Amino acid sequence: MNSWYTIRALATGAEVVIYDEIGAYGVSAKGFLAELGALPDGTPLALRINSPGGSVFDAVAIYNALKRHTGEITVWIDGIAASAASYIAMAGDEIVMPENAFMMIHDPSGLVMGTATEMRGMADTLDKIAGSMTRGYAAKSGKPETEIAALMAAETWFDAQDALDLGLATRMAEPVRIAASFDIGRFRNAPPVLVEAVEAAEAAEAGVGETVDSHDGIQISDPLSRESGSTVTDPNNTKRREG
Repeated sequence: MNSWYTIRALATGAEVVIYDEIGAYGVSAKGFLAELGALPDGTPLALRINSPGGSVFDAVAIYNALKRHTGEITVWIDGIAASAASYIAMAGDEIVMPENAFMMIHDPSGLVMGTATEMRGMADTLDKIAGSMTRGYAAKSGKPETEIAALMAAETWFDAQDALDLGLATRMAEPVRIAASFDIGRFRNAPPVLVEAVEAAEAAEAGVGETVDSHDGIQISDPLSRESGSTVTDPNNTKRREG
C-alpha cells in the first residue's frame, strides 16, 4: 500500500522520510506514531522532508511526538517543506537546508460542511492550531510570536539563506537536485522558480519518466518514477487539511 512516509532502521539510528502530502492515501498519522514509538529510547533520527504539507491535524500530532522523542533529531529539507511539513521540521534539533531548497509557513486552513455552529467550531479549532504553530516557529527561531504570525498570515516562502537568517534553519548545505512533483498551484506566493519548473514538467510529454529543469538544479519528476513509487493525491479530496 502506498504511504507518504517510511521509517527504517540504520546502522546508527533511524531514518524517517516524509516525501509526499501528509495524510495522503487515507493513511493517517496513527501508523507513523506507532512506528516512531516502537524505536528504542534515545535513537538518533535523520528526518528527511520533501513535502507540500497536508493534514495540519496529523502534522501537529507528529510534531508533538517528535518533540517527546529522546534521541537527537536532524532534519534535512530535501526539496520543499511547505505548510504543515515546515511545522514538523521545527521538531529538529538541527535543521539543514540545501542552498536551493524552500520552506513555507502560513496560517492553517480547513474544509467543513455543516451548520453555522460547526463552521464556527472549525474556525475556533484553526485559531488554536495557528497559535500552536506560531509558538513552535517562534520557539525555534527566537523571534517574537507577533512577527511569526505576520509571516504566516502573508504565506511566506524562504530559501535556505532566508530560513537561516530568521532562525528556522540551523545550517545550509550544498545545492542538490530537488524532486518536486507537487501541486503548488494552490499556494498564492510560490517562488517563480518553482512555478516555472512545475509548469515545464506539466508541459512535458506524459510517460517520459523524468524531466530535469535548469532552474537552480530543481528536478521535476514524474510521480510514478520516484523512488518511493508514490503519487500526490488531490488535496480537495481531503475533508480536513492544511491549505
